[in-house]
Amino acid sequence: MSLPQAQISKILPWSCVDGPGNRLVLFLQGCNFACPGCHNPHTMGVCNHCGDCIPACPQSALSLVGGRIAFDPTACDQCDLCLRACPINSNPMVQHLDVPDILALLRNNQPFLSGVTVSGGEATLQLKFVIALFSAIKSDPALAGLTCFVDTNGHLGADAWARLLPVTDGVMLDIKAIAGARHRALTGRGNEKAIASARIVQASGKLYELRYLMVPGMNDQDDEILALINLTRELGDGFRVKLNAYQHHGVQGVARDWPKMPRVGIEAAAARLRAAGVAEVVTPVVYL
Repeated sequence: MSLPQAQISKILPWSCVDGPGNRLVLFLQGCNFACPGCHNPHTMGVCNHCGDCIPACPQSALSLVGGRIAFDPTACDQCDLCLRACPINSNPMVQHLDVPDILALLRNNQPFLSGVTVSGGEATLQLKFVIALFSAIKSDPALAGLTCFVDTNGHLGADAWARLLPVTDGVMLDIKAIAGARHRALTGRGNEKAIASARIVQASGKLYELRYLMVPGMNDQDDEILALINLTRELGDGFRVKLNAYQHHGVQGVARDWPKMPRVGIEAAAARLRAAGVAEVVTPVVYL
């Protein structure tokens, strides 16, 4: 039986902000949320081969072959004009790679790596690939020391978590808001699955980080921070809370008019979390 293939928007060979240590990061294409403030909007959609990106490329790195977009990486100068031209927030430069491709990449970089993180987009939309990749890493004696992490919005059911968690070492879970209406305004979906996922993952002992992107006027209200405190108290110990500050880098459309989250707002929320007994609260080092 052939192993599943992934649609990968980008690969970072080294990252120290996507889990513990130095990690290889796979940004998988496609997302089940529609966040206006997404910092990687080109990872949302899956290419429908409409061809609108082709005239936007000044290097002729894109063409239609047999009705499908063909990308020539040797001609690309990484200007990203094709991303701006795409009407569905997709990426015509997506790579289609299988598990052996990623294993080879890991072997080449292994001396410098602590592990691998799958992100997105939303990594769990390509669940079969993620499970196959993590299983292959853990069954390979040369790679078994690498940890396998998932960065996810948590919009995943209990049965899927039951398949994923046994081969996963850690989960970084993004929750955009605790109040359902606020979460829907920020993502286009409710947060019932995300909050249920936080409970499932924490019960498994694999919740590494609960991430909360603070957006002024959207999810930084006093009652919202109190709800975040209550959720962290309910979940217990053993994970960290990471407060991220909404900024404009990568953002398109109406959300570019939203105000940036200032340091003072982040630090005030962090102080409340720490005063409530949250042991590890992480705040941004850089504000753009």
